[in-house]
Amino acid sequence: MKPPSGQLHIESTPKRVRVLFNGTFVVDTCEARLVWEKPYYPVYFFGHQDLPEKYLQSTGSGSSDEGTVYNLVVGSRHAPSSVVKYDGDHALAGLLKIMFGAMDAWFEEEEEVFVHPKDPYKRVDVLQSAREVRVEVNGIEVARTVKPKLLFETSLPVRTYIPKTDCRLDLLVPSALTTQCPYKGVANYYDVHLPDGQTIRDVVWWYRAPLPECESIKGYVAFYDEKVDVWVDGKKQART
Repeated sequence: MKPPSGQLHIESTPKRVRVLFNGTFVVDTCEARLVWEKPYYPVYFFGHQDLPEKYLQSTGSGSSDEGTVYNLVVGSRHAPSSVVKYDGDHALAGLLKIMFGAMDAWFEEEEEVFVHPKDPYKRVDVLQSAREVRVEVNGIEVARTVKPKLLFETSLPVRTYIPKTDCRLDLLVPSALTTQCPYKGVANYYDVHLPDGQTIRDVVWWYRAPLPECESIKGYVAFYDEKVDVWVDGKKQART
């Protein structure tokens, strides 16, 4: 059952969770909580005892209804305003949150996780398809395939992954952009450089080394359907 949308939802997790900062595991616990502050995905919260006080430094801003904010300090490194502790009558009293991106790494058991914890209510499935998919950018065909892989991710649009050999590789120029996904891993991007000199930036992405649950999209590319024109079995798709 999906956690209630728009409502604070808290549940325990059986996973061992560790948080690394400046070479030190500042948290190492089997009693973490998954908290949905928003309906889209959970974040980790911990009991006050899971983060030793020696790593906390007051910001001097005092407490509020949103909790007390601390800097996290390990050796010479500081993560400013990266910890929020909750007390009193707050629904999260007795818990604290560490800002995910402020830490060096997070681990569930022995596996590193990225961006945010995986949602136990979400599935990601990759299915081989035989549909004909054709992609145009500003009227120029940049991809055509009859062997796409379709990635179905709960509550998100279906994404089509196309073999690179079925794309106009002469039009794909590597971009400096990278992003991370907790389900798929680290994505690299391409710009599309058209014959007339136009460049459509960061409109294609791919995974050099996807995480195991999405391993079959390795080396395939996906186009932002919202920014290109796509035909599936001869039918033009509406941009979302």
